[in-house]
Amino acid sequence: MTALIVAEHDNTHLNALTLNAVTAATRCSEEVHVLVIGHGASQPAEQAAKLQGVSKVLLADAPHFADQLAENAAAQVLAVAGSYSHILFAATATGKSVAPRVAAWLDVAQVSEITAVVAADTFERPIYAGNAVATVKSLDSIKVLTVRSTSFAACQAEGGNATVEAVSAVADSGLSQFVSREISKSDRPELAAAKIIVSGGRALGSADKFQATLLPLAEQLGAALGASRAAVDSGYAPNDLQVGQTGKIVAPDLYVACGISGAIQHLAGMKDSKIIVAINKDPDAPIFSVADYGLEADLFTAIPELLKALQQ
Repeated sequence: MTALIVAEHDNTHLNALTLNAVTAATRCSEEVHVLVIGHGASQPAEQAAKLQGVSKVLLADAPHFADQLAENAAAQVLAVAGSYSHILFAATATGKSVAPRVAAWLDVAQVSEITAVVAADTFERPIYAGNAVATVKSLDSIKVLTVRSTSFAACQAEGGNATVEAVSAVADSGLSQFVSREISKSDRPELAAAKIIVSGGRALGSADKFQATLLPLAEQLGAALGASRAAVDSGYAPNDLQVGQTGKIVAPDLYVACGISGAIQHLAGMKDSKIIVAINKDPDAPIFSVADYGLEADLFTAIPELLKALQQ
């Protein structure tokens, strides 16, 4: 059996989440290949070839792959799918767009957001907002999987010596076209890969207070900013900062929850953090049930005091 990972990249750099997918793939199969779909994407292909556990990299390079539209990417995966027992994607916006198309065309059931590999045909995945774990056995000849990256350690980025093989690019499907991309630029670490996250909830009261209260603490800690769905829905923070079941799943070394009550959907996105610190004036807030350290206090008083202590 051979597993295929569909790499995520920006045509220049390999996305770090691909390294977590490699670890998952090595538990599914003895041999792991990586498919890089892009335009001018030789650099991420070379980076993939250095990953430990990868024996071959397939490079499909064509102008219509420049923006990695889901329809074209899925067609390229299907062109090589017949040689593989497992096809894995990171459980990101891109992976979640391409994987269902591949599964549908192959007429197989997709197993989403796996958190553990029990056997080559058996996987664990969370259900009911993470309150239960389902063990799923797939009898399909080709398993299409999306991988929750926070559940698998990243493979070593150096030390591998895989070959890079060019494959024929499929034709442009013409089903969609790239129009524009709006990217939020920030000096803060990227949320999904951050080791420290400072996250705020609706208790911040406004977008101005969200930034004024949390940003100094995040800068002091070298942390990424996060937000609960309630804070995002209230307009305090942009959508790309949302942590939770309908946002980003994170597992940093330190998660500081400020004014977050701890709704089940939010806990599903951050409860695997190594250390959780909660600041909330409500002693009955559910966030305290998962916190390693809890501070029952008004965040507008506690955070400035914490900041002063850190600056000493």
